[in-house]
Amino acid sequence: MVIVVCLFGLWKLELIATLMNLKAFPESVPAAMEGWLTDEKLDQARDYLRVNARFGIVQGAFSLTTLLVFWALGGFPWLDALSRSLAPNELTAGLVFVSALVLGQGLLDLPFAWYDTFVIEESFGFNRATLRTFVMDRVKGLLLSAVLGLPLLAAVLWIFARVPHAWLWAWAVVTVFQLVLTYLAPTLILPLFNKFTPMPDGPLKQAIEDLGERCGFPLSGVFVMDGSKRSTKANAFFTGFGKRKKIALYDTLIEKSPTDELLGVLAHEIGHFRCGHIRQRLVVGILQMAAIFYLLGIAIDPAGRFARMLFDAFGVGQISPHVGLFLFSLLLQPVGKLLGVAANAWSRKHEFEADAFAAKVTGSGAPLAAALRKLSTDHLSHPSPAPLRVWLDYSHPPLLRRLEALQNRRA
Repeated sequence: MVIVVCLFGLWKLELIATLMNLKAFPESVPAAMEGWLTDEKLDQARDYLRVNARFGIVQGAFSLTTLLVFWALGGFPWLDALSRSLAPNELTAGLVFVSALVLGQGLLDLPFAWYDTFVIEESFGFNRATLRTFVMDRVKGLLLSAVLGLPLLAAVLWIFARVPHAWLWAWAVVTVFQLVLTYLAPTLILPLFNKFTPMPDGPLKQAIEDLGERCGFPLSGVFVMDGSKRSTKANAFFTGFGKRKKIALYDTLIEKSPTDELLGVLAHEIGHFRCGHIRQRLVVGILQMAAIFYLLGIAIDPAGRFARMLFDAFGVGQISPHVGLFLFSLLLQPVGKLLGVAANAWSRKHEFEADAFAAKVTGSGAPLAAALRKLSTDHLSHPSPAPLRVWLDYSHPPLLRRLEALQNRRA
């Protein structure tokens, strides 16, 4: 009953936040956006918010209902028994069990992903993905999950089944895996989904490299990513560690932004590195992962009273790492939401600091402010989201607050 109440509570909280966010949408263009956001664009942004809100409510209700029905019909013990009947040993049974749940969830989510891409995003002029791109993205993601995810999952299940102090060793293995993957992703994984072309020599590349040197942030490469392959929305990001730091700009961002605005955006991203945000988040993430694995060890301990109660709640007779891993993920959702709230608040603080850094190194916050206004307008973003929605989900401060902070800094 505690688990059911928590799941319903989270869904209800999400619904309330969505409704409050709709109500918070301004009736007229905010003063800080005058000259950038037209009445027509404001109405379009309102429609975009409403459509996505309805879509999110339906998807959330469907996901919760599916889970509860599967649970009520004895789906977890049935799938566990089926996995054991198909596998020669406990470890293989665990891989079959988790793979079946992941594949099943993916198939249930597929119609929603298709509708989001080819109906909602298409109707508002954002989508540029073809059906082939949509399908290939999911095929590549599935193959990548099998190649990378299954060996890692096998290692974690084996450790919890056979090794003393399993949570500690599992945490160490997953942490090392994540660090290696983060290091290799720019050269091995990201190119599977997008094309990264070295930026040709010219004023823009020279200005970016000069900015990097001025900030004490030398770059090993500047690339243009074919973001227009999937969407008209623009972005930019850094990848890599140490001397392997690279920057990738969406081709759509280059098309829409003058050099000073691009440098403002990039200076903001460099600010995250120079202010130590990336290192701080990495350390906190590793420590948080340790706490999660420690609690997971309690949740699947065959001799533990809590593990027995948890498995009984889902009708599963035999305590095992693979079933416990999934049941624990359900139990972790309320805790994860609270941790997410704290992480988002911390992230919003970092965003203000990175904005201030960008304004300092570029000599003015005006280019970054202009870029933020343009991106918000082009993406049909909510200019003044409800405080509850911000508190729950926003890793970045609302646009108007960022503009106010930049303006106060200039003043």
